[in-house]
Parts: sequence; structure tokens; C-alpha cells
Amino acid sequence: MQQREVTDTHNTTWACVQAYTGVDSTVAAEAAERSETTGGAVPVVCTPTGGAQTVRLELGKDWFENLSDEELTAAIEAAQ
Repeated sequence: MQQREVTDTHNTTWACVQAYTGVDSTVAAEAAERSETTGGAVPVVCTPTGGAQTVRLELGKDWFENLSDEELTAAIEAAQ
């Protein structure tokens, strides 16, 4: 499972993963495919260190490679 970590302006580190990835099964692959929106967004779950709550985001499926750290932290802050 690929995990991406970013730190926001409040010094909270967030570990973000795409939902259903990392599970090696046909059911997981089907769930990942079905969770993609018609606009091409995928569910991403970001879990913080410290007292903040986990957030669920919908990001473009290329988020892991192409979304900047600033854009990812902005999306997290907007979802809180």
C-alpha cells in the first residue's frame, strides 16, 4: 500500500492512502473501481498524528503522483 505523508501549517502530519488499495484481492480491486466517481475522483483517507480527526477526500486518481503537498494539505484543511 502506498502512503503519502504531508505536514500542515499546524505541524500535524497526515498519512494519506487511497481507499481499498493495498488489499490484494479481486473484491478489493472491484471496490476500488466502483468507488471512483464519474468525474474520475477516488476516495482518499488521511489520518493525522495528534488530536485532529481523520478526513476523507475525493481527489483525482493521479493525486499520489501529481498533487503537490500544498494542494493536499489545502484539501485536508478544507475537509475539516
